[in-house]
Amino acid sequence: MKKLILSAAVFAAFATSASAQQAAEPAAPASPHTFTGNLAVVTDYRFRGMSQTFRQPAVQGGFDYSHSSGFYVGNWNSNVSGNSYQNGGSLEMDFYGGYKFEPVKDVTLDVGALYYYYPGSTIGTTGVKYNNGEVYLGGSYKWFSAKYSYGVTDFFGLNPTTAAVYAGTALTAKGNSRGSGYLDLNANFDIAEKTTLSLHVGRQNVKNYGALNYTDYKIGVARDFGFATIGLAAVTTNGDKNYWKVANSAGDTKQMGTSTLVLSASKTF
Repeated sequence: MKKLILSAAVFAAFATSASAQQAAEPAAPASPHTFTGNLAVVTDYRFRGMSQTFRQPAVQGGFDYSHSSGFYVGNWNSNVSGNSYQNGGSLEMDFYGGYKFEPVKDVTLDVGALYYYYPGSTIGTTGVKYNNGEVYLGGSYKWFSAKYSYGVTDFFGLNPTTAAVYAGTALTAKGNSRGSGYLDLNANFDIAEKTTLSLHVGRQNVKNYGALNYTDYKIGVARDFGFATIGLAAVTTNGDKNYWKVANSAGDTKQMGTSTLVLSASKTF
């Protein structure tokens, strides 16, 4: 019995010592690397207020990597309409990278570049590609954010050679469209548990083609249900209906900037 009691005491001492040692050891440092993915289904892919899918649904998804230093890169993809992006795979692939930092508390600045790639797509019979490159500068403060994107290429291939394909002969060819810009203003408010109200206004200016300039607006509500975030947004633009329209092979024409409701289901993992 004495031996049993002594053995139990020795075991307890070792166990206590081991637990104390584990408690004294520092926790493993958090990884500076973060990888995330995202997937969404939407009833209409609206880019800056304009439908990219002939007002039809889209499946979208991408991957992001960020470093604790503020550096990030990513890729995002969506199906698009072959009526809007001709002769290709009806696919948009976005590649981006940048740097985010916080110069003062609650203020975040973001500088980066983004390239829109449309595999195989060319504008009519011109051979000119829709691919588009931009650099951007953004900032956010609590519930408000703003970003300005500046085109370092022609605006999705728009130039004197392709102007007539974009909007018919009514669009006068005046030069290249490099240097076009988009101002993006957003406000997001938590209005209930896991529920966000979003307000957006944006202004697209197309260099040398002022007839294509327009403003877009969006009001949306989204709720995180765990399995997915469900959103509903009202979207509209004041784009000139003489230009922002697309026809399919049957000759049916749709206005790309008309008012609509967009339902979405998305998940980040």
